[in-house]
Amino acid sequence: MKFKDIPYKRVDMEEVKLSFFELIKEQKEAKSGEEQFEIHKKAYGLIDKVLTQMTICEIRHSGNTADEFYEKENDYYDEKKPEFDDLKLQYSKVLLESPYRPYLEEKIGKVAFKNIELQLKALNEELIPLMQEDNNLKSTYHKLIAGAKIDFNGEELNISLLRKYLTDSDRNVRKEAWSKLSGFFAEHSKELDDIYDKMVKNRTAQARKMGYKDFVELGYCRMNRNSYDRDMVKNFRDQVKKVFVPLATKVHEQRREALGLDSLKYYDNEMFFNNGNPAPIGTPEEILKWGKEMYSDLSLETKEFFEFMYENELFDVMGRKNKQAGGYMTFLPDYRAPFIFANFNGTSSDVDVITHECGHAFQGYVARNYEVEEHRDITMETAEIHSMSMEFFTDRYMEKFFGDRAEDYRKMHLADAIIFIPYGCMVDEFQHIVYENPDMTPDERKAAWMKLESEYRPHMDYENDPFFSKGGFWQRQQHIYVDPFYYIDYCLAQTCALQYRIKMDKDYGKAWESYLELCRLSAREFYEPMLNKVGLDSPFQDGCMKNIVEELTKTYF
Repeated sequence: MKFKDIPYKRVDMEEVKLSFFELIKEQKEAKSGEEQFEIHKKAYGLIDKVLTQMTICEIRHSGNTADEFYEKENDYYDEKKPEFDDLKLQYSKVLLESPYRPYLEEKIGKVAFKNIELQLKALNEELIPLMQEDNNLKSTYHKLIAGAKIDFNGEELNISLLRKYLTDSDRNVRKEAWSKLSGFFAEHSKELDDIYDKMVKNRTAQARKMGYKDFVELGYCRMNRNSYDRDMVKNFRDQVKKVFVPLATKVHEQRREALGLDSLKYYDNEMFFNNGNPAPIGTPEEILKWGKEMYSDLSLETKEFFEFMYENELFDVMGRKNKQAGGYMTFLPDYRAPFIFANFNGTSSDVDVITHECGHAFQGYVARNYEVEEHRDITMETAEIHSMSMEFFTDRYMEKFFGDRAEDYRKMHLADAIIFIPYGCMVDEFQHIVYENPDMTPDERKAAWMKLESEYRPHMDYENDPFFSKGGFWQRQQHIYVDPFYYIDYCLAQTCALQYRIKMDKDYGKAWESYLELCRLSAREFYEPMLNKVGLDSPFQDGCMKNIVEELTKTYF
């Protein structure tokens, strides 16, 4: 069924509540593990039904944040989703305390039960009002960003549509575009500071109600960090500072030389070539068509996947006014269908959608029919391996999208992957600082960001920009507002994707088989044992980053 034809009906949470209570009663009266699992399959059906309608609402609201109907529906779920999460948790607790838990663990998996334990540490009924408030703050932030009206060269643009000018080959054009972007954030800085300050204090209050010192531990529980902690993450960041920042600095110096500049400024930060970054040669419709051809050739599995996506119109990728910024992959459980949301804007990021988001969607498609639905419930540091690695596996097809600049794209893509890791770690350390010190003022947060810039991005020069030079750059990063502690997952995953880059240079077929096995493993294994099973080193392992730097330096630098 095409997405546009999928019907939407608001979830009646009172009916859902009664259904959960009935399932809980059945589970408590069950006489065997086998009977409990049969009841559990009914719970899958209930949860899938609710999540499908919530997801339809999310996609349609994201597509037009000014649509009054779906704005009201979104407000409804902002209020009701914490109640739904609490109902799921009450139900899961019965499984956790079941006398037949050994059978259920064998059937569903130890990872799933560890995740239930984390959820119990992350939520109780007392938190619902605070979680509802947090959801409202997220929606307020999304609406503010999506509603940006930036006047540039006589056009009224949102942030997504401005992006092509931020990477214009004419330095004066991109400087002016960055100035306009800075002006938007400066104009709304007080509002953004207030939203974030309320978020930090709200999340801290949630953590303290759960008995935690600060939000960091609660945030880790909510991210389902089921096999590593903040000390391991710090060790990873320390490795990045020691051996990866110097590599990134080398990449920035190569960029400076390629651009023919005496020094790099912040408006040069996303530029790689003096004649401009490679841009797609086709229309959005052609990019989708070429994506279909690419995935048809890559493997039988990707051919089947993309044809399903294409035929059912499971994309919303055209940039337009009032559309939420950014991109994501989500899943419609009742239809066993991934969905890709993005904003095409005429830059190379349009192709990244066809590689990155399709990496997510491909894994979702591979695992879509698993009987044990917990096996589809991957954590983010694993999910991002699927997407970032797919970017590298599809590198060989870039002539389709970039013509005679395909090799420029490949060079830019690798360089961008390298310089991203220090930035991503900086975002993560910033959030640790903020949530460990929740009473910081907005100015203190901005000062903390500038200090981290000097450690992770020493090349960065904001000149005298009135907003970015004062430590406001982080307010562009929606994950900091909406998905606390998510961003390090990109860094961990990029570390694994770079390992695949190195592997595929040696034996592409063997690397693809490892990747396909990773997709099929989904959430059956804990993070580090799963990496070991497919032949990847854990980013937490001492020496992992050093080995990657040595391999990349030997081959590319």
